[in-house]
Amino acid sequence: SDHMENICGYLMKYTNLVTGWQYRYFVLNNDAGLLEYFVNEQSRHLKPRGTLQLAGAVISPSDEDSHTFTVNAASGEQYKLRATDAKERQHWVSRLQICTQHHTEAIGKNNPPLKSRSFSLASQGSANSPGVQRRPSQNAVSFFNVGHHRLPTGKRVPIMQPDHLVDVREMMSQAEGQQRDLIRSIECLPASGHLTSLDQDLLMLKATSMATMNCLNDCFHILQLQHASQQKGSLPAGATISWLEPKISLANHFKNGAAQNFPAEINKPASVREEQSIAEPCELTREPEEINPDEELEDICDDKEDDLGAVEEQRSVILHLLSQLKLGMDLTRVVLPTFILEKRSLLEMYADFMSHPDLFIAITNGSSPEERMIRFVEYYLTSFHEGRKGAIAKKPYNPIIGETFHCSWRMPKSSVASDAGTNSSAHCPSEQVTLPKDPEGQVEPDCYTVKFVAEQVSHHPPVSGFYAECVERNMCVNAHVWTKSKFLGMSIGVTMVGEGVLHLLEHGEEYTFSLPCAYARSILTVPWVELGGKVNINCAKTGYSASINFHTKPFYGGKLHRVTGEVKQNMTNTVVCRVQGEWNSVLEFTYSNGETKYVDLTKLSVTRKRVRPLEKQGPFESRRLWQHVTESLRDGDIDKATEHKRALEERQRNEERLRAETETPWCTKYFLKDGDGWVYHKPLWKTVSAAQTQPTDSN
Repeated sequence: SDHMENICGYLMKYTNLVTGWQYRYFVLNNDAGLLEYFVNEQSRHLKPRGTLQLAGAVISPSDEDSHTFTVNAASGEQYKLRATDAKERQHWVSRLQICTQHHTEAIGKNNPPLKSRSFSLASQGSANSPGVQRRPSQNAVSFFNVGHHRLPTGKRVPIMQPDHLVDVREMMSQAEGQQRDLIRSIECLPASGHLTSLDQDLLMLKATSMATMNCLNDCFHILQLQHASQQKGSLPAGATISWLEPKISLANHFKNGAAQNFPAEINKPASVREEQSIAEPCELTREPEEINPDEELEDICDDKEDDLGAVEEQRSVILHLLSQLKLGMDLTRVVLPTFILEKRSLLEMYADFMSHPDLFIAITNGSSPEERMIRFVEYYLTSFHEGRKGAIAKKPYNPIIGETFHCSWRMPKSSVASDAGTNSSAHCPSEQVTLPKDPEGQVEPDCYTVKFVAEQVSHHPPVSGFYAECVERNMCVNAHVWTKSKFLGMSIGVTMVGEGVLHLLEHGEEYTFSLPCAYARSILTVPWVELGGKVNINCAKTGYSASINFHTKPFYGGKLHRVTGEVKQNMTNTVVCRVQGEWNSVLEFTYSNGETKYVDLTKLSVTRKRVRPLEKQGPFESRRLWQHVTESLRDGDIDKATEHKRALEERQRNEERLRAETETPWCTKYFLKDGDGWVYHKPLWKTVSAAQTQPTDSN
């Protein structure tokens, strides 16, 4: 405490918004455990420009030089700072570490482990022993009877020798045994009565105790790798330090009524029997089908996902599911409950990212490479808002292998921004675009058509390919996405692995881009979605690139859905445009000439996609394939929706098993494997190239 002094002074801070380092005035507030910074010393009486909570933070001197260090907050936010010399860096680092340690220990003292209820499980039948007893003095440590010792402050932790690891393993084995006994005791409780096996507090205890033991096991594994590296001088070949995958099958681990007994085949609805009886996809025609846009009608479906009723009613099911999962666990093969599903397939969700086709077409109208890159960034950032259906985080259907989705958009040419400036439709009010028609009701030729097709090309891993083109403007986009879902405790993270390429054939330009990660937060209360991670857009021919950061909300303070980015010319390293704002609200674009434009995403005009009626769709087109699940969800019949969903998934597993037994490879319909990616079988760049190379008739 003698060294707990408030210090202040100038440090250089690196930021992504402004290239390079900037001097900022920093203040270490020891009493509050905060590191604050201001533009300068004179503005210290104003609100800080930024604040970091130091409790649980990690202060790390950098290896790159003797002046730089980082402050990594428990919230995930990071400050990269630089002092004037090594001595000043050491002064700041030591004071920050002392403050961090003090407030981290204070949290542990002031917030002991949560008090838990003590259940006399062995005496449920005794009249003298109530089913539930409150013991305020009992916490999680005493419940499991596992002791711990605090290391003296300031002493260095000795390197663990093998016998110490053996002792730790023995203690963990005892704790695991007690945790298994606890789980068995809870699951043996009656299904009804004063205290049941589905009691929400008990389910929460199952979930947290399972997560705690899994974390301890993974930490023990890291200690073992660390010891091995110290013995050999480096990590074993191929070894990685990461969260471990589960050692047991979820299917064998689910108990406590999780397994559902479905009615016998004869009692199943006709629609379910129909779903199970659809022929093996490879026995159907796998020849690509040319979709006639004239058969497509404007989509009238408007399934907003704002209903919380089902989530509230199914809280115990969610808790039971969480008790079986493990931090970092891959959820690809986990069957999630039906009530958390959106009423659309993932393939259709990709199509909904194209709901502003006017901005998409306007990209190629840019008069210069710089303007075209900026237009693409504007279109890219406006695509995510319409891709979400409502504020509630729900999950689209996992497409089954061979599933396809087709749609198109028609845009009046007058509504697309020309090359006379930046995107003119950015300020249009939110409205549905009406197409001009001739007296016979046909769409006039002064409209652009954007066609879209998506296909699930792989089941394990789950990979989707999608392609969109506007023939009139000689532009198309091809992408493949592998969705990797992981359990993160009270949230679920989805990594979008893959790449997209936008082709502007008129200019001979290709723009490669990636997609951000998505997170479903607060899955036990009101689930919501946020995007996170850094994405890059590059055009090798012009030398322009864009770097976009989707910021997740810090634990303390901060804004939701924040996004920042910049467009630069790589040869000169000149920033030509900066963007900041929220990806689902208002974006601010600042250009190199000093102009600023605001885009209110909630007021952008939305063009409804055009989809063929169900009766004209093939059996593996998304809406027809999932129609019974969707209808049941609309009616609020979760059990019926689950039955239809299970029938589709069971058919897919049977087909996959049959292909494995007969060694029959899967045949895709619209996309072809190309290295690590997938490419549409008849992309526009090939058809245009073929047309240009055809010999002309001299007659």
